[in-house]
Amino acid sequence: MSAASQARVVIVDDHGLFRSGVRSELAGLVDVVGEAATVDDAVECIRKLQPEVVLLDVHMPDGGGVEVIRRVTEESGVVRFLALSVSDAAEDVIAVIRAGARGYVTKTISGPDLAAAVERVRGGDAVFSPRLAGFVLDAFAGAPAPPDSDADLDRLTAREREVLRHIARGYMYKEVAQRLDISAKTVEAHVSAVLRKLQLSSRHELSRWAMERRLLDPE
Repeated sequence: MSAASQARVVIVDDHGLFRSGVRSELAGLVDVVGEAATVDDAVECIRKLQPEVVLLDVHMPDGGGVEVIRRVTEESGVVRFLALSVSDAAEDVIAVIRAGARGYVTKTISGPDLAAAVERVRGGDAVFSPRLAGFVLDAFAGAPAPPDSDADLDRLTAREREVLRHIARGYMYKEVAQRLDISAKTVEAHVSAVLRKLQLSSRHELSRWAMERRLLDPE
């Protein structure tokens, strides 16, 4: 494939060694035009370089892939995002797809397969590692309609519902605190209260509970 016809790609990941490895694996297969390690740098890089596809890590210290997608798509919906993550947790997959990513693959993927996934996303297709496709189908096609009234949800305060939605989308306590302008300890206290009221024992169960009620839909 000639350089002129290769997809223009930006790599976003907070680990420099991993970015170098991806760039090496994709050499000659796509045109890596830039890379970034933080949300702010990613947004600026994408704005400046206008790539066709962004390879995007899900978890980063300052907001992660969901925040990058949100900020970029507020300006332009042209760029396509392909999540590339070590995580294969359902809540991570659903959160980033709901935010607007066109696909999600794990970091065990080979260089040629990743290049092929980039080209498919560039062309408008949705791409998922085989095991992850079921999560998306369950969340978008197979989930039951939410009830008009939910007694469990009614037990939560307005602030607890806010925290619940952020935690279920994959944000860390510190990130939720920054977004809601409260302390991390307050976030932790709200999460503990939510888990107790809903009789759940983990963030994973909390995310699944929220997805079943479609609480992660864009507001």
